[in-house]
Amino acid sequence: MKPFEHVVRDHGAAVLRVCRALAGPVDADDVWSETFLAALRAYPRLDADANVEAWLVTIARRKAVDLHRARTRLAVPVADVPATAASVAATAGSVPGPEPHDDLWEAMRALTERQREAIAFHHLAGMPYAEVAAVVGGTEPAARRAAADGIKHLRKTLEARR
Repeated sequence: MKPFEHVVRDHGAAVLRVCRALAGPVDADDVWSETFLAALRAYPRLDADANVEAWLVTIARRKAVDLHRARTRLAVPVADVPATAASVAATAGSVPGPEPHDDLWEAMRALTERQREAIAFHHLAGMPYAEVAAVVGGTEPAARRAAADGIKHLRKTLEARR
């Protein structure tokens, strides 16, 4: 088995792309770190013939799900709503503009979870549809269809905004 630092070097960029697609640009680095911490702990028990990239993507997927679940548990009602960053900036005289890819992230969030995962795993991590199906569950044609439907929805949504 190769040293874990080689695993990070070989698959880190693909896993980060998956994390960005599943968790968004703000939380991607945290999900990536959690993925590789969990992988480091489990790496000695990994079968020598295992598909390391699929294994890492599965961990990243679960870490992204954990993040989304944790967020739903953190919401606490308050009596007074605090000032938002936008309102604070507006009162200071400088209103921040939209981030360069806000429209893309908004369109990605509108996809179903399966579509988002199929796009991330196939188009961003470069996994074949058979491996995508193994990670997300289902069949290869279903994974292919989910990715195609997701891409179609993204194109339609982004074209409508331009």
